[in-house]
Amino acid sequence: MKTLEAGDKSIALVVDDNPDSLGMVSSALEAQGMTVLVARDGHSAIKLTHRVQPDVILMDAIMPEIDGFETCRLLKTGPNPTLAPIIFMTGLCDQEHVVKGLQAGGVDYITKPVVIEEMIARLSTHVVNSRMLQSARDAIDAFERPILAFDEDGQFVWGSKSALEVLEGGDFALDAPEFQHWLRNCAARPVSEISPHAGEGAIAYFMGLSATHEILIKLDAENGSTREVLLQSAFNLTAREAEVLYWLTLGKTNRDISAILTLSARTVNKHLEQVFQKMGVDNRTSAAVLADRVLHTRTSL
Repeated sequence: MKTLEAGDKSIALVVDDNPDSLGMVSSALEAQGMTVLVARDGHSAIKLTHRVQPDVILMDAIMPEIDGFETCRLLKTGPNPTLAPIIFMTGLCDQEHVVKGLQAGGVDYITKPVVIEEMIARLSTHVVNSRMLQSARDAIDAFERPILAFDEDGQFVWGSKSALEVLEGGDFALDAPEFQHWLRNCAARPVSEISPHAGEGAIAYFMGLSATHEILIKLDAENGSTREVLLQSAFNLTAREAEVLYWLTLGKTNRDISAILTLSARTVNKHLEQVFQKMGVDNRTSAAVLADRVLHTRTSL
């Protein structure tokens, strides 16, 4: 298992209203080479994350004004939720409070009094996993894919930069009952059975479930031209080739495309061969990336 090494430049936010506990935990993390931020209450912790994005947050469960559970919930919701994993530090180790912490958005808990070696081991694992996840999200941003992720209850988890731009530029409501009903269907049915959802100013497409069971949605701003027409014009495709490419950008397999367009699998393959040749690419991923850039650029104008 990979652990934090001396000189690690990770940033940890420690939230605890007890000065002794705060000092002990902070000193232990600084000894691991981490930069440590401290907050004595939930409100201060939230304000700090607006200025600096920590790599991990250690959260006391019981604090005055707003407790750690509510602070965690506030940090993990809204248009720009913190991506940092939140680990609870608590003397409340019964099942009810453990579940409450996980439901609030926490990833783990450490019982008080804190055992330093255990804390470092748990924290190291979550920091490494979080960095891997962030790398995947950065890759999505780099390819300009407008992706949103939701948990199984339909709560917004994270969004790529281009997807957040679509949200900010329109009136698409993530909490609208129709959209939430559509999300529930996404979680329960195969990709090939889910039709796009047209909301106010944007269209949502179900891309599938991530390895962590997040519901992944592609969000496109509406404009006067259909996506197929844009692709047909951009790459000099036939109408049918543009349809095949369009469904490819939505993550559909050849089998899905065959069923959606009522074509044989052989015909879909032939169309894709022509699409790849006209686009100057040799694989599905490259074709999807180029097409997605065209759709995102044109529909954002």
